[in-house]
Amino acid sequence: MTVGEVADIVGGWLDGSEESFARSRVTGKVEFDSRRVRPGDLFLAIAGERVDGHDFVDEALRAGAVGVLATRPVAVPAIRIDDPIAALTALAAASARRLTATVIAITGSSGKTSTKDLVSQLLARHGNTVAPPESFNNELGHPYTVLLADEHTEYLVLEASARGLGHITHLTEIAPPRIGAVLNVGTAHLGEFGSAAAIAQAKGELVEALPSAASGGVAVLNADDPAVLAMAGRTRAALVAFGEHANADVRAADVRIDQLGRASFELMAASGRAPVRLSLYGEHHVTNALAAAAIGLSCGLETAEVAAGLSAASVRSRWRMEVTHTRNGVTVINDAYNANPESMRAALKALATMTRGRRSFAVLGHMAELGDASTAEHDSLGRLIVRLNISRLIAVGALTRALAHGAALEGSWDGESEWVPDVPAAIERLSEVLRRTTWCS
Repeated sequence: MTVGEVADIVGGWLDGSEESFARSRVTGKVEFDSRRVRPGDLFLAIAGERVDGHDFVDEALRAGAVGVLATRPVAVPAIRIDDPIAALTALAAASARRLTATVIAITGSSGKTSTKDLVSQLLARHGNTVAPPESFNNELGHPYTVLLADEHTEYLVLEASARGLGHITHLTEIAPPRIGAVLNVGTAHLGEFGSAAAIAQAKGELVEALPSAASGGVAVLNADDPAVLAMAGRTRAALVAFGEHANADVRAADVRIDQLGRASFELMAASGRAPVRLSLYGEHHVTNALAAAAIGLSCGLETAEVAAGLSAASVRSRWRMEVTHTRNGVTVINDAYNANPESMRAALKALATMTRGRRSFAVLGHMAELGDASTAEHDSLGRLIVRLNISRLIAVGALTRALAHGAALEGSWDGESEWVPDVPAAIERLSEVLRRTTWCS
């Protein structure tokens, strides 16, 4: 698009520019981080809580930006706008209408990013694929990702997050998906939604946005989650159920977990069966892999090709079950990107599996946005740590007292669980213990 076309689409006006500026062509992406600007990009200046993008306009232009979207004068030719997010959304929606790519959207209370990474690696073996970096799944990251796609893109894989009703509907209006997958209905953001029923209602907005089966719409639903499977009545799309349930269209049979917590299973589908051996840590990735398989099969991949792709897939987004082995024999599992009851339980079960015969430590902060359920959920997690025979719990921060309390009530009262006020105290305590037992995990 030319700068003039962009200005028309976003409802902006050219500020202090010559006619040649309006004819300049944007050949790259829209970028809001000046450090990631490349020649041909359009720089979006956003005034954040800590950093104001308008202060980095010169840096973006030196990096090759064609122009700037700004909400105030920046002493260089720019497209002036009132609302940067609204402008980005309008531009993404206009760009999406020009795409020929198959648009795939994934939602769920947990597992979205891991599943997105699996899907993007699968489809990249089949065609040009664009997917969000990290967890770009909200009102900023979603349109940003759409604008990474171009005329060569065959598959556009998107995450859809929500913190309230209508949020996913809004995202699907930017780039209408043909395939939509719902992974689960959990308790993430329960405090903001108010109830599990409201969470299910919000997640189901994705399948409501899909085209009919006759138009190629496909709803990929978790057969092991009743709240997800019930969404079948909310869509006109064709249904593909995944899971370990015997009635699932795409399912896992003979699931086995090795000593490092990596799963292998037989992938079963109408088109055939094939063995899968995941390199990802944690049994919970079986569900993510099955969702990815269902999407891949819906895009025309063969079962053997899907199985091979899943077996070759690696972790692509940071702080999600990252495993590091130190020189002195300590294994560190970093699963610190986000915290909700489902993801915490999955990570703790993986820890217990990976540390059989070794000492294990769970160093945990609090889970936010749980509302009135916060105390009960933290208490339950503390009890689970004891039941999993994890050697020691270090609960960090004022909001984790219920976590340590639950562990103590379950039987961990002789130093196995302790509460510390902050991160420096947790590091000091953990370092002290590890100095005494450098063979532990």
